[in-house]
Amino acid sequence: MALKVAIVGRPNVGKSTLFNRLVGKRLALVDDRPGVTRDRRYADGNIGDMDLTLIDTAGYEDVTDESLEARMREQTEAAIDDAELILFMMDAREGVTSLDRIFAERLRKVHKPIILLANKSESRESGGGVGEAHALGFGEPVAISAEHGEGMADLYAALRAGSEDIFVEEIDEPDKPIRIAVIGRPNAGKSTLINRLIGDDRLLTGPEAGITRDSISVDWTFEGKNIRLIDTAGMRRKARVQEKLEKLSVADTIRAITFAEVVILVMDKDDAFDTQDLQLADLVEREGRALVYVASKWDLEDEPQSRLAKLKTLAEDKLPQLKGSPFVALSSHSGRGVDRLMPAVLQAYDTWSVKVKTKDLNTWLSMATQRHPPPAVDGKRIKPKYIAQTKARPPTFVLMANRAEAMPDHYKRYLVNSIRESFDLPGTPIRLNVKSSGANPYAEGGAKSGPERYKGDAKTAPRRVKKAEKEEALSKLPGKALEQKKTRKAQPKVLGGLKASASKKAGSSVAIQKGARGGARQVSRSGRIRTGQKGGAKK
Repeated sequence: MALKVAIVGRPNVGKSTLFNRLVGKRLALVDDRPGVTRDRRYADGNIGDMDLTLIDTAGYEDVTDESLEARMREQTEAAIDDAELILFMMDAREGVTSLDRIFAERLRKVHKPIILLANKSESRESGGGVGEAHALGFGEPVAISAEHGEGMADLYAALRAGSEDIFVEEIDEPDKPIRIAVIGRPNAGKSTLINRLIGDDRLLTGPEAGITRDSISVDWTFEGKNIRLIDTAGMRRKARVQEKLEKLSVADTIRAITFAEVVILVMDKDDAFDTQDLQLADLVEREGRALVYVASKWDLEDEPQSRLAKLKTLAEDKLPQLKGSPFVALSSHSGRGVDRLMPAVLQAYDTWSVKVKTKDLNTWLSMATQRHPPPAVDGKRIKPKYIAQTKARPPTFVLMANRAEAMPDHYKRYLVNSIRESFDLPGTPIRLNVKSSGANPYAEGGAKSGPERYKGDAKTAPRRVKKAEKEEALSKLPGKALEQKKTRKAQPKVLGGLKASASKKAGSSVAIQKGARGGARQVSRSGRIRTGQKGGAKK
């Protein structure tokens, strides 16, 4: 699906010119006068191999009344809300203006990727403006020329990097089948189960273990949905796999798991969840696939209810990361319980494909952190700030926190389990990526605008700098002048044959210093200069 990108900035910085270049047509009117664009305009475009839905916007004005400019600003605000990524454009020739700074403050409150563009950078005089752009607090600006097409490769790289954490909805093709891999140990009844589902002896079966060697795909339709069932070779423990052919079969099974969407793990009811079954289930979780447990040969079970309860408890104890995965007990030979399998598979598929609204996620985050606050590490509290889902299949979330690298694993597990329970995602692998908010200039705690502060002693820093500058300036003077400066500095404070002294008058001291031309002047403690008599102190 195309990435939705809004191009924003103050008037007449070149937004429509870039819009036309990326669209490949002159759709938007372009003129040197500001305020040509008024409504927001949508169009499909691309850069390299990236498909984009571009939004051209009116120039941003700092007005909130009922004027035309205020209504144009509302159109820009709507484009910002609708976009997934924002291109913030400034004019490199003019440098950073007060309106740029006001708009930057507004964008800092937007929890979306923002790329700063320094447009009109084709000329030499634009270099200073590009440097000033750092002060806006959105990282390294991308220098481009929308009119001449310069810097498009850098823009492409920035768009690639900025869109990594953006949720891109997968569009389901109506004719695309749901891929379901059936895995398990040898002779667990995988091929027999597929034959029962499709109602045909499509796959070779028998009492011998290891009949299936290749992964065989079988297309089938269930309740109007296209299904692709993939039969796989049985997987034994790695230590027991010696023959080259069996190793190839195992590799083929792993490949089938990787490209499947739902995996059915078939186990013998008598020894379900042994070491090999646990390893297979863990592999499915690591690959991020939806999982359905199947206990086969259920027609031979004497106490089905109690046995099923024990197996479900065992699954949650051994595989807590897959808690809530569907569990179906059936018999492939008699057909008992087989009718419950496909509804469970489709339910697991829907859960695996879920998309949670960002608003709901951040409401949950506030409640989850209040219920169980993050721990303090090295005396400093970790503060989760914002969360969003970046993709589905499996559900993947990005959490912004002030000290991401210090967040303990047990707290991450708490958050994952809380997501699973709060949004009803049983058995689905959940990915939670914790990132530092300091690396995102548009997030709280990110890069700050303005010059870099001196990190030493605040009292001595200015004095040291001034002294160094003074010495450097003196060193560049001609020799005679430098000698006079040094001589003057070494002379005692004597004026008219009298030593400088402080007179105490009305409780304030006055120092007598030599004037610039040999005259005398009095300097009060307040710093005000009083001109005195030439050649002597005023009494």
